[in-house]
Amino acid sequence: MTDFPHAPTPAFLFDLDGTLIDSVYQHVIAWRQALSGMGIDLSVWRIHRRIGMSGGLFVSALLRETGLKLTREQIDELQLTHAEAYEQQVHSVKPLPGAAELLSELTSRGVPWAIATSGYARTARLALGMLGLPEDTPMVTRDLVRRAKPDPDLFLAGAALVQVDPRHAMVVGDSVWDLLAARRAGALGIGLLSGGYGRDELERSGAFRVYADPADMLARLDELGVRLDD
Repeated sequence: MTDFPHAPTPAFLFDLDGTLIDSVYQHVIAWRQALSGMGIDLSVWRIHRRIGMSGGLFVSALLRETGLKLTREQIDELQLTHAEAYEQQVHSVKPLPGAAELLSELTSRGVPWAIATSGYARTARLALGMLGLPEDTPMVTRDLVRRAKPDPDLFLAGAALVQVDPRHAMVVGDSVWDLLAARRAGALGIGLLSGGYGRDELERSGAFRVYADPADMLARLDELGVRLDD
């Protein structure tokens, strides 16, 4: 047999909220509480459409829609209030179906993976215990990069963390912001419906496969180049 080049082992870079843990709506409510505390009344659907962006960009986008202005200090205070409101609800956050099993299966097969989230470490690292993951799990949070989604920094950093070329990685996310960032990082995008975005939206943003949730993705890993009979 001719010794042609072999394809590299697939690698996966996972978003967190709405992708591995069922936390999107807790974040929406936390943001609504934080905004209401500053006298800013926004519909829940407007907030949901921006979940997945970095906190600062999220606030800027919402303020642009309302025409309001906040100082840098007020924006920082808003993000802190959001974190506190989310922590009050974190007891209701659960792993999405199949999330822990998917990560365990990838690990057992020697497939590199990392978590890359727009959340700050303060709230994001709370998910490790929920997923049964150790503290040294490869994770990149907003604190560690210059810009968050839709910029590609988080996924570029996640790929570096597990020592893979971003072009050989697949980004798994539930929002259009994840998939736009994946395209800018040069990675393939996989969409999950578990964050509330529709299939058409995810596909238009670059998802080449869309699954219901991590359990659905686990059942179809062979479609992504992870050979179940290796």
